[in-house]
Amino acid sequence: MNTENKAEEDKTKNQNKLTAAVLPVLLVSVFIIATCGILYELLISSISTYFLGSSILQFSLTIGFFMSFMGVGSFLSKYIHSKLLDQFVTIEIILGVLGGFSAFILYLSYSLTENYHLIAFTLISLLGTLIGLEIPLVTRIVHSYASLKDTVAKVLSFDYIGALLASIIFPLLLLPYLGTMRTSFLIGILNLAVAAFNSQIFMNDLIRGVWKRNISIALILVLLTGFIYSFHIVSFFEQFVYQDEILLTRQSPYQRIVVTKWHQDYRLYLNGHLQFSSADEYRYHEPLVHIPMALSYNHEKVLVLGGGDGLAVRELLRYKDIQQIDLVDLDKAMTDLGQQHPIFRQLNKNSLTNKKVRIFNEDAYKFIEKSTDIYSVIIIDLPDPSDPGLGKLYSREFYQLLQKRLAIDGIVVTQATSPYFATEAFWCITHTLGNVFTTIKPYTVYVPSFGQWGFVLAANKQNKRLSKNTVYTIQQMLKTQPMRFLKAQIVPGLFAFDPDMAERPTPVNTLDTQILVQSYEKSLRNWE
Repeated sequence: MNTENKAEEDKTKNQNKLTAAVLPVLLVSVFIIATCGILYELLISSISTYFLGSSILQFSLTIGFFMSFMGVGSFLSKYIHSKLLDQFVTIEIILGVLGGFSAFILYLSYSLTENYHLIAFTLISLLGTLIGLEIPLVTRIVHSYASLKDTVAKVLSFDYIGALLASIIFPLLLLPYLGTMRTSFLIGILNLAVAAFNSQIFMNDLIRGVWKRNISIALILVLLTGFIYSFHIVSFFEQFVYQDEILLTRQSPYQRIVVTKWHQDYRLYLNGHLQFSSADEYRYHEPLVHIPMALSYNHEKVLVLGGGDGLAVRELLRYKDIQQIDLVDLDKAMTDLGQQHPIFRQLNKNSLTNKKVRIFNEDAYKFIEKSTDIYSVIIIDLPDPSDPGLGKLYSREFYQLLQKRLAIDGIVVTQATSPYFATEAFWCITHTLGNVFTTIKPYTVYVPSFGQWGFVLAANKQNKRLSKNTVYTIQQMLKTQPMRFLKAQIVPGLFAFDPDMAERPTPVNTLDTQILVQSYEKSLRNWE
């Protein structure tokens, strides 16, 4: 009897030692695969936003479909009855390869095919299903070493912590420092590392365990090669997208910056959207800057929101009576290029290194909220309202904040998208400004690179130049400030809109409704 009890005790001790050794391996695996799962969702959402715009839509659809197919994977896991470890390792190998090449597949589909949506949906469905299989299988494996209560608690705890880590490191570390392509390869390597590690630890419990370990290691080396040469891969695909010679690419925490060249034409793209062409940018920046400057009674202090390329500031520095220019641009990578890169310094005539210019790399909304300065002229040169983060900078609440920072007889101007391609969005911006300021005046110019483009002036009733003598005042200024494009004879036509761009009723854009973003996206879809 004593012998039987001792044998039972030894068996229990051995089982406890095995559990103590195995559980950490499995729980660490859960932590890593949970991190990878969320990273795949964020990665594909970000890439789709770069290519297609509309960040809310892309993130919502990607995460929604991912979650749905994870449910499909969880459901299918009940049909796996045996060899759970083998199935888990196999899934990690497949997931590592498919996920590791996910960015490559998406870049390939966008650059060389017309089927991006179909390919992205297929990729999401496969990845989601495989990710959905992981946790149920690991839970059942862990359950063979622990009680159900402990199993569920531990697996879900590590799963949620891994998800938290992913949501933190993706925007703060992976995207700005590695970019989308390298991040994709890195996530795939992590999945394959889980497969290789588990194959080694559970070698005796797996069918062809050595083969699984070796193939995992071999595939890690393949993805590592892709990781090392990822910038070359991205440049290859971007060459198909932009066609012109790519001189420069940067991935910041906020956007992908690309500069191209064709003959002497330099072009700046942010997230795939053209920001300027050096061949005709003066046709945009002269009306943006000099019209409000002509209508302002004082030039002492000017605020520029956006315009990190320094081209608007270049125009402002033609006025010797300016004492201070505050430039607010969220992306330091952009203002660094404006200050340091030879192409930008040539185009902006070193404007961002001028001692009159102060640069603030922060959100424009937050800057205005906390600012105590009063400005004679406020120039808004921000990207189009393609997502709520930008849409808030065209909202009634934002304009109300601006009004408090504007001199009593000062003037505001904003770029307002195209009155031809995005007519409702243009007039929505106009009406939103009109809901805050006493006097508004929209105007439009033709820029070959963009097409017909629009701006809106706004001021309080104390600014009589805008309300009564607009055209005459601008024409008088042009006598002392010769321009390449802006001439006295064309000024009256700037304030005339053709019938197909004529004013139409729109609601006011607010932080709550963000109706402008919806209108802008609708216009883009129609034209695309």
